[in-house]
Amino acid sequence: MSRTRILILGAAGKDFHVFNTMYREDEGVEVVGFTAQQIPHIDDRTYPASIAGDLYPEGLPIFPEDELDELILRLKVDRCILAYSDVSYDYVMHMASRVTALGAGFEIPSATRTLIESKLPVVAVCASRTGVGKSQTSRAVARVLREAGLKVAVIRHPMPYGDLAKQRVQRFAGEEDLVYHEVTIEEREEYEPHIENGSVVFAGVDYGAILEEAEKEADVILWDGGNNDTPFYKPDVHITLVDPHRPGHELSYYPGETNVRMADVIIINKVATANPENVQQVRENVESINPRAVILDAASPIFVDDPSILKGKRVLAVEDGPTLTHGGMKYGAATIAAKRAGAASLVDPRPFLVGELQDTFDTYPELGILLPAMGYGEAQVRDLEATLAKAAEGGVEAVVVGTPIDLAKLVKIPVPNTRVRYELQVLGRPTLEEVLAPVLKG
Repeated sequence: MSRTRILILGAAGKDFHVFNTMYREDEGVEVVGFTAQQIPHIDDRTYPASIAGDLYPEGLPIFPEDELDELILRLKVDRCILAYSDVSYDYVMHMASRVTALGAGFEIPSATRTLIESKLPVVAVCASRTGVGKSQTSRAVARVLREAGLKVAVIRHPMPYGDLAKQRVQRFAGEEDLVYHEVTIEEREEYEPHIENGSVVFAGVDYGAILEEAEKEADVILWDGGNNDTPFYKPDVHITLVDPHRPGHELSYYPGETNVRMADVIIINKVATANPENVQQVRENVESINPRAVILDAASPIFVDDPSILKGKRVLAVEDGPTLTHGGMKYGAATIAAKRAGAASLVDPRPFLVGELQDTFDTYPELGILLPAMGYGEAQVRDLEATLAKAAEGGVEAVVVGTPIDLAKLVKIPVPNTRVRYELQVLGRPTLEEVLAPVLKG
């Protein structure tokens, strides 16, 4: 009997997990490869045989998604599987039309079939969109769990942008681990704050093997999701954040709505800075599709290390990259902080862009007056440093950094600079402790 030929459409994350959990051992299916989208420099690689399993002794090729039409015909694809996140429903259906017009089927994988069950309690932190506040929420959840005397293993959504075989299982407990694994800025932004707060972070490619390692040294697993993807592990408490700065997105982005529908707890974040009418709209939308969820209101207050550096100055705001690109936000914490601190003006970085940062603005022309801290590889890090140098020569007097890490440790910032920090603040009741009761009592 012929095997169904499948092409998995991905972005170096959920695509590999879908393969590992749904198809790696399925003899009725032949996966012919992956495509790569959203993240630069992740195509033209091979998913290694050491992870791909006995059915794929030569591994699996990873192609640019730009070649999708040609791939469907050349590889005689029967079905394409959409396995990446934070895309609009318009985008999903355009992709479905593109695929089906070429004679292949189009499928979205089950959000529950890809769940791996842990022998430990699991708390999952997910979202309706990128940039809604998962990171500070994960840190807040970890603090509550540690204060209850529990050992927490944070398992982060995959960001495997290097050697996939070497990245099968990664463990981060200190700066030396970040250096050893040659992590990108994006990875540092997610791992470093957890490590500073006393948590051990696991990540990689094979999330079954990762879970086995994490369970050896923890009492509870904290799933720290990426983008608006669904969890990889079956949660005992599923938390989903929604964003009143982007009302309606909780019902119109994939797979964010899936997370809203699956959630036990929904946190409406940023209520202190959002329009009250938008907060109410988001609340009604959430209640309409998941009336059983417990809803919390929260803020993400901003703290500037030294606001005097910004007062009266021409300031360049450096923001978290993914929040601004495929997250679609027009500004971030650095922009807000600069205005509150009394900056004379915000400087548009476009005249100073170098290398791949110019490509970023070409791809996302709607970006505001800010500089996304793109750091998916060494080339982008150097381009960021060169752009900051040109901006300083061009009259920028100060830089405010809104990334979750100390960017000045990685790139030279040639003018006075300061960091912006933000933490989750749950307003009123129920509290985080109350919604985490199923895990804390266990």
